[in-house]
Amino acid sequence: MKKLPAFFYRLDSGREPVREFLLELGRPDSTTIGCDIKTVELGWPMGMPVCKPLGSGLWEIRSNISSGRIARAIFCIHQNRMYLLHGFVKKTLETPKPDMDLAKARMKDLKRGES
Repeated sequence: MKKLPAFFYRLDSGREPVREFLLELGRPDSTTIGCDIKTVELGWPMGMPVCKPLGSGLWEIRSNISSGRIARAIFCIHQNRMYLLHGFVKKTLETPKPDMDLAKARMKDLKRGES
């Protein structure tokens, strides 16, 4: 049974950015990230190495994908659900500010629209 079911954040246009990110990556990378998401869904609360708090109510799911790359899916928890806000392939040690800002804006939008 899922302790923290995952949902894709949806833009007003109906697009789901994290779903699109996963589809763009293709298999097996999307499968790897999907398995890591499922691990968090079933094992919440959890920490490193799969999940890490980013502060401000944001968390990241940490995935090692093909060609030595690392991917991140940033989520927040709202109404006992994991909302996948943003996904990207990480290229620097720190999460880039534009990625954090985007995730924060989407979390704010989510909480404004559903509270």
